Amino acid sequence: MDFIWATTLIVGLLVYAFYELLNIQKRKRFPPGPKGLPIFGHLHLLGKNLHQDLQKLAKKHGPIMYVRLGLVPAIVVSSADAAEKFLETYDHIFASRPHHEASQYLGYGQKNLTFAKYGAYWRNMRKLCTVHLLNSHKMNSFRFMRKQEVELLIESLKEQADDSVAVDLNAKITSLNANLTCLMVFGNKYMDEDLDKRGFKAVVQDVVHLAGTPNLRDFFPFLGVIDLQGFTRKLKDLSKVLDKFVERIIDDHVQSHDQKQTKDFVDTRMEIMQSEETEFQFDRRHIKAILLDMFIAAMDTSATSVEWILTELLRHPQAMKKLQRELEEVVGMDRMVEESDLKKLKYLDMVVKEGLRLHSIVPVMHHEAMEDCAVDGFHKQKGSRIMINCYAIQRDPNVWPEPEKFLPERFVWSSIDIRGRHFQLLPFSSGRRSCPGMQLGITIVHLVVAQLVHCFDWEIPNGMQPLDLDVDEQFGIVLCKEKPLMVIPTYRLNV
Repeated sequence: MDFIWATTLIVGLLVYAFYELLNIQKRKRFPPGPKGLPIFGHLHLLGKNLHQDLQKLAKKHGPIMYVRLGLVPAIVVSSADAAEKFLETYDHIFASRPHHEASQYLGYGQKNLTFAKYGAYWRNMRKLCTVHLLNSHKMNSFRFMRKQEVELLIESLKEQADDSVAVDLNAKITSLNANLTCLMVFGNKYMDEDLDKRGFKAVVQDVVHLAGTPNLRDFFPFLGVIDLQGFTRKLKDLSKVLDKFVERIIDDHVQSHDQKQTKDFVDTRMEIMQSEETEFQFDRRHIKAILLDMFIAAMDTSATSVEWILTELLRHPQAMKKLQRELEEVVGMDRMVEESDLKKLKYLDMVVKEGLRLHSIVPVMHHEAMEDCAVDGFHKQKGSRIMINCYAIQRDPNVWPEPEKFLPERFVWSSIDIRGRHFQLLPFSSGRRSCPGMQLGITIVHLVVAQLVHCFDWEIPNGMQPLDLDVDEQFGIVLCKEKPLMVIPTYRLNV
């Protein structure tokens, strides 16, 4: 009898505690949001284009919206004012990253800069990358190399222009970026076959697609080894390909270390590891995670940006002609564009801003709350996922008149910048987790767009009308065109 009473008492206390816990949660004010399903939450409302689905829901439920992704509570941010609160005012609370299954495999346990948890390790690694690769002095030292590689791109396109055949512009720009990234980060060029028989473009596109697609194992931890979507198998296969590549790069540097007069980024990482003087764990896995992070981030984002901007210029011939006239006046028709010309090209700057506004390269940024807090009176619990919908922010009609249109002239009288100081336009994010390679990305995008527009006239094949050129998107951590941009170049300079 005593045992029964004791059991009843324990069960009663547990029920009472659970009831009180529910009441505490109910007393806290969460942001508005759509009705969800038990266990699944709001996953059934999200399709293949997460950014667009979240934008539609936010139009109904507001710029700070609560959703539940399986068992994970999430706050969706869809306005510039709200983004400023999360990325600046409360940046110290929301600077971490949530669990990310893809980065567990591709980032050696989330040891890369992009998805690492906020803390001493991340701060030190960012500082090391900035000091040894991404500072202005280092960027200027690569100027001649950028010039050479862009000239090789133009020569390659000139050869194909003589044949009047359509070229895959994305493939050309991706190849350029692969060369630039390998030279800057690895100190050497590597060919497609050095990575995989599919080449850099196909492998990197697989990475950005898989890393950006919602993965059920991120939202249902109890699934464990169950791979319902087949993502884990694909991630493991990709990680083997990428690991083999970076292992080769590190081995090449170890073998040639004694013959080198100048040290590159990989050499400095290896010396830091071997010194054992860091205040945090730093081994070969950390080096590989950072190398892959730099390679993928630098290679795909700027190539995708250039492709989207050229697509919009082709869809709007008047803007293309206006940019070409500016280039003729500033640069002339007897030479190519130099980096020193870029600061004089005001319309080019407007075109790039408008292209990055209309096509958010990173459509949704993911952060994680490191503690309980309240923003605008709404409760945010520790561990909540914060989703900054840049796509929705940059197409907000309250900020951008006619937001679906490509209108570079909207920046004539606007002081809005792309460097993270203005929250209406966030191609490189803002705050602690802003892109450390921002200045390099801005330089490469401006230079390549200017060079392609200045050196060539471009024709859409098959007699297609400009506005019939597709702008269909493929969602991932980088928002790519679903179909590559195929165009016919005609050389136009007197060089």
